Amino acid sequence: MSGERFWRFLAIWALVLSSLLLGERYWRDFFFAADRPRPVEPRGPLWPDEERAIRLFEAVAPSVVAIVTEGRRGEGGTGSGFVWDAAGHVVTNHHVIEGARSIAVVLDDGSVTPARLVGSAPWTDLAVLKLQSPELRPPPIAIGSSADLKVGQTVFAIGNPFGLSRTLTQGIVSALDRRLPTAGGREVAGVIQTDAAINPGNSGGPLIDSAGRLIGVNTAILAPAGAYAGIGFAVPVDTVNRIVPELVRTGRAPLPGIGILVLPEEVTARAGIRGVAIQAVVPGSAAARAGLRGADLERGRLGDVILAVDGRPVRSLADLALELERVGIGGRARLDVLRDGRRVTIEVEVQDVG
Repeated sequence: MSGERFWRFLAIWALVLSSLLLGERYWRDFFFAADRPRPVEPRGPLWPDEERAIRLFEAVAPSVVAIVTEGRRGEGGTGSGFVWDAAGHVVTNHHVIEGARSIAVVLDDGSVTPARLVGSAPWTDLAVLKLQSPELRPPPIAIGSSADLKVGQTVFAIGNPFGLSRTLTQGIVSALDRRLPTAGGREVAGVIQTDAAINPGNSGGPLIDSAGRLIGVNTAILAPAGAYAGIGFAVPVDTVNRIVPELVRTGRAPLPGIGILVLPEEVTARAGIRGVAIQAVVPGSAAARAGLRGADLERGRLGDVILAVDGRPVRSLADLALELERVGIGGRARLDVLRDGRRVTIEVEVQDVG
C-alpha cells in the first residue's frame, strides 16, 4: 500500500470512529436522558431505631412550646419550654424570660397565647409561666429521673433553635455531675452534659430519654461563639421536680442559706485565703444567732472564713451554697471557721434566704 493510500485509509477510519463516538453521545442523550419525573423506588421498612425516634417525637412534641418575649425597650427574644401540668403551667429557663415585658407562647399546633410569669428561681435558671387562654391545654410532658442516668445512654433534645420550631436532635449523655454557674455566684449541681445539638433558642426545652421522659432542661452551650460545639448542658430533672412545684404553689422557691454576704473571690484569692470570707452578717439571721462575724473593712480586719461544711471543704460561694442545699432548710450545718488565726467549729441552722 502506497503512502498516500495509507494516510487516506487512516483518515477515513478516524472520521468513522469520530462519527460513532459523537453519534453514541447523541444516541445516549436521546434514549436515556431523564427529562421526565423518575419513578419512585419502594423504600422498604424503616429501621427500628428510626421508628422509635419518630414515635418519640410524635409523642413528646405536642408538649413542647416556643416562647417569644418582648423586653422593656422593645427588644425581642426566643426560647423553648414544655407543658408541666394540665392547668397550663409551662417550664422554661429563667434567662429566657428575664427582663421580659410581655411573653407569648406558641403551641405545637401553631396557635399563640399570652402567658404570665408565675415565678422563677434564677439560681437554678428555672422559671414557670401560665398560659392565659384557658381553652388551650396541651398534654403535660412525662417526668423521668436523673439520679439513675448513665454516661452513654441515648438522649433527645426538642426545641426551637434559631427560631426554627419543632427541631429534634439526638445524642448521648456525655458526662454527669457537672456544675453550672448561675445567678448570684451560685451553681446548679448534678448538671447533665450531652452532645445532642443544643443551639440558641433551645434554652428551656426538654432533654428526654429514649422512653420519652423528661430528664433535664436544656440551658446552656459551651462554645466561644454561642453556637453548637458538641457540648451542651441541662438542669437535671430531679432539681426541676423539686423547684417547679414550689414555683407553681407560691411563686418562689426556698433558697437555702445562713444570712451572710461574702467577699468577692478575687479579693480572697489575692489575699491568699482558701475559703469563703464573710463580709457581713445579716441582722437577725441564722448566722447572726450562731455568732458568725463579718469583716471590718474600715480597719482592714478580716472576719470569719468558712473552710468546710460538715467536713467538706469549701473554696467559693458556689461550694458553700451546694453544701447548704445538701443540708436543707431547717437542718443544722457544722462549719469549720478560721477566726483570728484559729480554727473553730460553729453550728448554724440553714434557713430560707430567698
